[in-house]
Amino acid sequence: MEGAIQIDGLNETSKCKKTFQIYGMPYYIFVIFSLIVLTVLYFGKLPQGMIGAFALMIVMGTVFNLIGDKTPIINSFLGGGAVVVIFGSAALNTLNIIPKYGIEIMTTFMKGGGFLDFYIAALICGSIMGMNRELLKRAAIRYLPVILGGVVVSLSLCSLLGHLIGYGWKEALFFISIPIMGGGMGAGAVPLSKIFAEGLNTDPATMLSIMVPAVALGNALAIVMGGLLDRLGKTVTSISGQGELMRLRQQSGQEDLELENKSKSARDHIDLIQMGSGLFIATSFFCFGSVLNFFMPIIHSYAWMILSVAFIKILGILPERIEVCAWQWFQFVMKNLTGVLLVGIGIAYTNLGEVYSAFSTNYLLLVFVTVMGAIFGCALVGKLVGFYPIEASITGGLCMANMGGTGDVAVLSAAKRMELMPFAQISSRIGGAFMLILSSILLQILS
Repeated sequence: MEGAIQIDGLNETSKCKKTFQIYGMPYYIFVIFSLIVLTVLYFGKLPQGMIGAFALMIVMGTVFNLIGDKTPIINSFLGGGAVVVIFGSAALNTLNIIPKYGIEIMTTFMKGGGFLDFYIAALICGSIMGMNRELLKRAAIRYLPVILGGVVVSLSLCSLLGHLIGYGWKEALFFISIPIMGGGMGAGAVPLSKIFAEGLNTDPATMLSIMVPAVALGNALAIVMGGLLDRLGKTVTSISGQGELMRLRQQSGQEDLELENKSKSARDHIDLIQMGSGLFIATSFFCFGSVLNFFMPIIHSYAWMILSVAFIKILGILPERIEVCAWQWFQFVMKNLTGVLLVGIGIAYTNLGEVYSAFSTNYLLLVFVTVMGAIFGCALVGKLVGFYPIEASITGGLCMANMGGTGDVAVLSAAKRMELMPFAQISSRIGGAFMLILSSILLQILS
């Protein structure tokens, strides 16, 4: 009898796994709960604060993300679900499909409630703490100059073209090239919009409305160029390592993968207490960054947080168990709350009228030059430090110009070089963090 019960349970579990899942549950259960939330919304009874905001934003984010990930062309070349969530949410707001009080609840949650800072703190702290220390040290010697070369050429060409075509070199630099090279939406455009808004005394929504299309178009172009660089590498074999980054040490890529996987089992062993510790660590680092910003406002609090986390990580000051806590909390937030954040970006920070007005031939040219500058800059410096130009361009250039982690997967998949993921992650994490610091400094100097 006991065995029969176990088999029935297994059969039930198997059926559940075969059922189409949405947000970690069978689709019909998700639909039922979503209908409850929407019914409450349109009856005017959605709770104020984080309860109502979370419920509604999870529904919207999950549905729009599913649409984006299942729609051809959008899922392959235009950023997939992330872009659809942002613009879909913004469209619902613009068309007045969501009741005004619902919009106010979500906007307050994002801005007054501090959810944006909460998400960014988890992202910065956990992503850096989750990196392998030895890989971080070794890559810094040769790889970071490659990233820097791509950034310098990219920003310079975009600024120059912006000046020549009358767009404005500062506008091209701050609103197009820096956001594209800044590490995607959550870790790039969103914190950049706040940094620029504070520095220029304007509204973050206005900044983000200009940056979002640049980031989306840059991501799409980076994916396409990944495939084209793969073809170029097969044609001109002397400039490609066919997946190997370094010329002299062919085993380097595999060694880095082994280093990256060394502590993977410890990171992936989920512990609920550790996740709570990670929450405390991330928010504490954010507080520390805010204090440093108070005394030295020339650098934004996000940038101070990045510097402090990276410093402690490289020196190995914290025990590995504590680093794992930050990593696990970051993973929880990223996997469960990214859709919520993107809905908030669409509702509170994206003005479709301003996005539409930003599109022009000049705008598209500036995006194109930014991505191509990243490719050529990384190829040149990569060759000088002993890297294959194709692999240097893909990891150091395109993985800076795409939309963070999801963009890394898309670019490396298009380039057929998934084995270079550790270097792509360095570009997204450390490179994106560097862009926040650089933008803070440039804003103080040039504004």
